[in-house]
Order: sequence, then C-alpha cells, then structure tokens
Amino acid sequence: MCPQILGCVLIYGLLKSSAQLSAFESSGLGRVWVFAIGVIGVSWLGIYAAWSEKTLFLKIFAGFMGFGMVIMLIFGIVVVVEKKQTKNSIDSADLESEKLRTELNKLQEVAQCCGISGASDWGDNIPQSCECNKQYGYSFPSSSCVDKPQGTTGPNKIWGQGCKDFIFSSINLLFKIAMGLCFGFAVTALLGLLITLLMIHQVNQPDGMGGTIIAMRDY
Repeated sequence: MCPQILGCVLIYGLLKSSAQLSAFESSGLGRVWVFAIGVIGVSWLGIYAAWSEKTLFLKIFAGFMGFGMVIMLIFGIVVVVEKKQTKNSIDSADLESEKLRTELNKLQEVAQCCGISGASDWGDNIPQSCECNKQYGYSFPSSSCVDKPQGTTGPNKIWGQGCKDFIFSSINLLFKIAMGLCFGFAVTALLGLLITLLMIHQVNQPDGMGGTIIAMRDY
C-alpha cells in the first residue's frame, strides 16, 4: 500500500500548493504530477496483475518495476554528482553578484558568520551584518569573535568563520533526503521486480506444480 499512499500524499500536496503558486511556478509542477499519477497507476496495475494472475499484466508490471529501478538509480547517481558540484561551486563562489551579496548579508546575521570563506571575501568594506555580538543573545558554540582585518572598514569585532560550512550543511541535508528517496525507491522496485518474476514463474507452472501464489495486493 506504500506506493498508493505516497501517490495520494503527493497529489494532495500538489493540490494545496498549486493554489498558492503563480502560473509560472505552477508549470514546474507538471513533472511531479506525472510522477504522482504514475506511482498510483503502476501500483494499481500491480494489484490487478496479482489479483487476476494474468501473465501479460504481470510482465507489464515487471517491466515498469525494472524501468523504475533503473530510473531511480540514475536519479540517485545524478544527485550524488550534483552534491559534489554544489560543494565546489560554494567553495569557488565570489561576491560579484549583487543578489548574492544581499542574500549573504541576511544569512550572516542568522548563521553568525562572515563572508563565504571568510571576511576577506568582502574586500576592504566589511558589512555591519558581520558584526560579532556574542555577548548578546544566543551564539553557536563554534562561533568566535575576531578583530576586523587591518585597513578595512566596518565593525571592530566580526565573526571569525565563513558561511560556506553552514550553507553546505543545510544543502547537504536536502541531498541526503533526495538520495535516500532515490535509492529507497530503487530497492523497492527491485523487490517488486523479483516478486513479480517469481509470480510469473509460478503462474506458468502446470497445475499442481506452482505451489502457493504470492499475493501482491499489499505492494
């Protein structure tokens, strides 16, 4: 029943979010709609194939399971590659983009850090958001205050660590969830494929030799 539940949850989430998104943003949900409907469709196909014990439908379902397993493995590998590329892009990021500078200014106050790799990323003009106020409010245990570099303008005390570790640790959580989903679906598809092949083998056996048919109504 897990695929049906997953598909229903995805569709419910899409219906809730579609009403709050603009037309441009909603268009990007098309592939998620296809995935959600596909999950429900394939799961019901498996239920019907197991109930009817027809070889044709079992073979079609096995084909979907094999295809799904390969696709999920490919997606998992893509996520692993993207994770490495994202880390490299964070390490090599600069502050030439005005949008990036604005977002980093907001992040520095929350994450208690300065710059991407360090305060030197800001050059001679260190923004006020880098100011270290460790004596006020909550501070992370790893946060430390240092004097601003000589010859620079800005607050006298700044956070001593850059923001790249905080940024990557946040993104890394999303990558771990994505990898878990991809490889988890791949394993589930593999199990479904093996069970379906066993059922096909049993259905094709002459009467009395097939043994007990494995029910797939719950897969």
